[in-house]
Amino acid sequence: MWLFSRKGASGFSATSTAEEVTQGIDGSGLTAIVTGASSGIGAETARVLALRGVHVIMAVRNVSAGKVVKESIIKEIPNAKVDAMELDLSSTASVINFALQFNSSGLPLNLFINNAGVMATPFMLSKDNIELQFATNHIGHFRLTNLLLETMKKTVRESGKEGRIVNVSSRRHKFSYPEGIRFNRINDKSGYNSISAYGQSKLANVLHANELSRRLKEDGIEITANSVHPGVIATNLFRHYRFVTGIIGVLGKHVMKSVQQGAATTCYVALHPHIKGVSGTYYADSNVAEASLQANDTELAKKLWDFSSTLIHQSKP
Repeated sequence: MWLFSRKGASGFSATSTAEEVTQGIDGSGLTAIVTGASSGIGAETARVLALRGVHVIMAVRNVSAGKVVKESIIKEIPNAKVDAMELDLSSTASVINFALQFNSSGLPLNLFINNAGVMATPFMLSKDNIELQFATNHIGHFRLTNLLLETMKKTVRESGKEGRIVNVSSRRHKFSYPEGIRFNRINDKSGYNSISAYGQSKLANVLHANELSRRLKEDGIEITANSVHPGVIATNLFRHYRFVTGIIGVLGKHVMKSVQQGAATTCYVALHPHIKGVSGTYYADSNVAEASLQANDTELAKKLWDFSSTLIHQSKP
């Protein structure tokens, strides 16, 4: 990553790690949910938040893999508070079950990291008959956020501490389909492009954070919602493209981030005091970044919110 080491206004750069951007921050007394925490940047995000004293709930599809990560974190940080709970974001039943379990646990919720995702999959439908990338990367997180929002609001009122929601998007949000969100063709196999569909789901992540931010401001509640681009990282997201893994092997250390660097922006936006009160903003390399024109389209964000609300009501178990 020597090519992209210039520091931004925050004092950090693309080469900064999650540990570096949270150095000296005390997260004791905070509780966070991190989706997709059984591997990659999700696992590193969980580890670093736990290192800073945060009670981390790892929301994972593969519970066995999640428990392995949990044990490795506790081995490194003996006093870490880490739990693993099952969550399949492509399944309405699983999302609702997770929310019911968490909301009935009595735990507070200060930080919510919508990190999990799939990338560039062949065309397929989720268990609820929604195109898989849109269902997993956006709809699952949209539903889960809605189901947990009252618990987060309650935590904010009782603790007096700001709540933070972080949507892990991607620079690929700038390369969706021409219309941005294919509202009338979400499940249309004809014209499906796996990379554009991924971009569509990542655009939805930014739009979701922006519209959620607007609504939270209207409510006057001290919860922020932001989106981040973690950078290009050599993780299992690339498993559907063998030629990419070959390129990674040759050029990876020069043009791609490590997992430790990839988790930095998420951890920065989740914990750093400089972000207090900042909402509806897009970050990359632990600095404010420029999102696409479509991502900043307030009418598109409202339309997506209404469309998503309709979808989740149609897919009740």
